[in-house]
Amino acid sequence: MADITDIKSIVYTEKTIELQENGVIVVQTSTRMTKNSLKEVFKEYFGVTPTKVNSLRQDGKVKRFRGRVGSRPDFKKFYVTLPEGAEIANLSA
Repeated sequence: MADITDIKSIVYTEKTIELQENGVIVVQTSTRMTKNSLKEVFKEYFGVTPTKVNSLRQDGKVKRFRGRVGSRPDFKKFYVTLPEGAEIANLSA
């Protein structure tokens, strides 16, 4: 089962800050996180039940450094829609 430690970060870009104004938070997590487990984490730690959760899985980029091939880790990104009027207190850009 997933917990709060599987959430790596909240994504802050121009697009995601615009989405936050409309009640959507973008969260980067480990690949083992599922929509249902993310909803449980939001209920337990933030006290908010998301109305909608969309997810996408992103493969890590392949990079070369000094002739050696390596790759960045894979991750999942979730778009979490909060109910109207609900806020998460620990968000700060």
